[in-house]
Amino acid sequence: MPSTHSTARLEARISTDLHSLLKRAAEIQGRTMTDFVVAAVQDAAQRAIEQAELIRLTLADQECFAQALLTPPAPAPALGRAFARRHKLVSDE
Repeated sequence: MPSTHSTARLEARISTDLHSLLKRAAEIQGRTMTDFVVAAVQDAAQRAIEQAELIRLTLADQECFAQALLTPPAPAPALGRAFARRHKLVSDE
């Protein structure tokens, strides 16, 4: 069965010093330069995304969040009505 992996090409101009550094690092790890660069770029991209998606709260915000979890506010009347409608729909089946 043929492979369904599609690929894209990435080109970058780098200094000869950086090229030498990448080549040396790849050789140390027993990888091709392409494999080394792809793995390094993938790791960096994943870290950047994780950092961007991380929610940072001040201490006051953390305390407010924890307090809301420990003592949630009473549900709004509309939520109570929605639950009642749902219960009626489910029990009528």
